[in-house]
Amino acid sequence: MADITRRLGWRHLRGAPTAHIRHHRDGKLLHDGPGLSFWFRALTSALSEVPVDDRELAMTFHARTSDFQDVAVQATVTYRISDPALAAARLDFSVDPDTGVWRGAPLEQLGTLLTETAQQHALDVLARTPLSSALVDGVAAVRERVAAGLGAEPRLPATGIEVVAVRVVALRPEPEVERALRTPAREQIQQEADRATYERRAVAVERERTIAENELASQIELARREEQLVEQRGTNSRREAEEHAAADAVRADAEAARTVRLAEAEATKAVRLARAEAEGAREVGDARAQAQAAWLRVHAEVDVATLHALTGTRLAENLPRIDSVTVSPDVLTGLLARLGGGEPA
Repeated sequence: MADITRRLGWRHLRGAPTAHIRHHRDGKLLHDGPGLSFWFRALTSALSEVPVDDRELAMTFHARTSDFQDVAVQATVTYRISDPALAAARLDFSVDPDTGVWRGAPLEQLGTLLTETAQQHALDVLARTPLSSALVDGVAAVRERVAAGLGAEPRLPATGIEVVAVRVVALRPEPEVERALRTPAREQIQQEADRATYERRAVAVERERTIAENELASQIELARREEQLVEQRGTNSRREAEEHAAADAVRADAEAARTVRLAEAEATKAVRLARAEAEGAREVGDARAQAQAAWLRVHAEVDVATLHALTGTRLAENLPRIDSVTVSPDVLTGLLARLGGGEPA
């Protein structure tokens, strides 16, 4: 939109570098070019503003494939007005001299022209393509066909329009068909995910098995070492027992030898003592025998009365102590008679 200001019945227009301004007065072209700035009278001037920058036209339309499936086509056409004079002559780009606003809708007309032309070529190529091929290669085919069709369209150069680029954003089937088409892929993806899960589980199981085997091997090695330790302890115990037994045997032998020596010494001592006792007994016996023989010899030489007196003395020595004795005359007479060798009266 042109920038127009008012000053005392005059108008001043200041155009943008991307807007081509055409100024006619009384049928004569006074100003023609982009980015112009000039004064004019509203009553006698005719103004046209033609944009010369690149413009994007987004379009969405439906088409049907050869297998009677509806698809939605999203595309974008980049165009520019390469001949502003021709475009201003074919389309209404006139602006209000007071406001600078277009009197008509020229860009909408251009959009309709481009959309219908592109849609015609897209429908033509999709009508001969099945849905599966359209979803795989349809974007490139539609883009090439639309670009070629717009380039060969005679109305565009006749209107001063130049197509810069054509982009097809997407070809989408109906939601139900899209879900049906996604199902195998989703199942395949799910299968891949399940396989990956199974592989991860298998790897985890393998790792757990490896860990368990390592733990079992460690336990076996530990048990083997414990067995060796027990065996070594048993060997040490046997050696210690053997050493203790040998020491005990040595001590027993020494004790036995000492006991034998002590027994021999005791026996020798007992023999000696027995011999001494026997010798003493023999000497005592001899002495007693000699004393008895001497006693007998002494008594053999003594008379009977003396022997009787000695006998009485010995008897008295061996009798218990008598404090008092009462002797009757008869007993005393008889005793004296016996001592005298006679018979009592």
